[in-house]
Amino acid sequence: MKVLVAEDNHDSRQLVRDILISLGHSAVLAENGKVALEKIDEDLPDLVILDVNMPEMDGFQVCEAIKTNPATAKVPVIMLTAQPDVDSRVTGLGLGADDYLPKPFHPRELMARIQARLRAKEETDSLREQREVLRRTFERFVAPEIVVRLLEDPTLVELGGAETMVTVMFADLEGFSDAAAVTAPGPMLEIVNRYHALLVEHIKANGGTIDKFMGDGIMALYNTPLPQPDHALRAIRTALSVHEALQEFHQQFEPLYRLEVNFGINSGMAIVGNVGTAEIMDFTALGDTVNLAQRLQSLSDHSEVTVSEDTYQLVADAVRVKKMKPRAVRGRDEPIVTYLVTGLK
Repeated sequence: MKVLVAEDNHDSRQLVRDILISLGHSAVLAENGKVALEKIDEDLPDLVILDVNMPEMDGFQVCEAIKTNPATAKVPVIMLTAQPDVDSRVTGLGLGADDYLPKPFHPRELMARIQARLRAKEETDSLREQREVLRRTFERFVAPEIVVRLLEDPTLVELGGAETMVTVMFADLEGFSDAAAVTAPGPMLEIVNRYHALLVEHIKANGGTIDKFMGDGIMALYNTPLPQPDHALRAIRTALSVHEALQEFHQQFEPLYRLEVNFGINSGMAIVGNVGTAEIMDFTALGDTVNLAQRLQSLSDHSEVTVSEDTYQLVADAVRVKKMKPRAVRGRDEPIVTYLVTGLK
């Protein structure tokens, strides 16, 4: 790794250089604070070792400049000083220094401090990279505030689940099979992906979480992993906003590919969490609430938004609906009451 050494004393500078080389690191030398900052800007080091007493800019000033610059703030700093007083140490640490070593120091102690700081930086960089990968991955499927929450609490992505009140939304493209029958797989997949992109945009905009893609369909969850008191209304708003966007969206396609989107929405208790293995897991919801939402979607056609009685009771004051006669649903002994959403009040 690359370590910058800022030390105005030639002998001390060479001693630290020799220690770094013996540890297998490369050393960049600076004879004062101003030169140190110039070299840091030119080529970011993995660690900075600063003497406190230097001409032009002392170590405290250099440390402050490093730690207040977003481009260099993550670089660890070890400060060296011949000043034995506690105030000097407090000043350095207060400015963001990661370690403090009084002169004269034993080479073995400096070696240990260097290795410890570089090891910590390597682990921090690795963790930061992992968090960035997670962020980029999750942001494709959930709203930014949910990504932040997931990164703050890693237990949310552990195996296991809990019974939670959720609203489940299924969306499916009407007419997909007919279009796919006369279209090559490659172009058809591109068209479906455009529809998926539209759906994902509106699901995320309303705080939903993409559970899975199922061919030409999507399953989304609301009220998880973060609580949303208006979760049922968020799902309905998603469906209505998609329908509103379709008129302009369809202009990019010839008539055969101007597909309608049908929705089924249900609210209730479900087991929500991660299923699978430690290596491969899927964040999902399981249970009758999910099954009924999918059945409701299958009842919809011509851009309908079909919701259950449980969902309607949560949004009755906010939406306009048409109550349907009891309808038979696969998996249910008795017909159920459903509602077609016609708009918001």
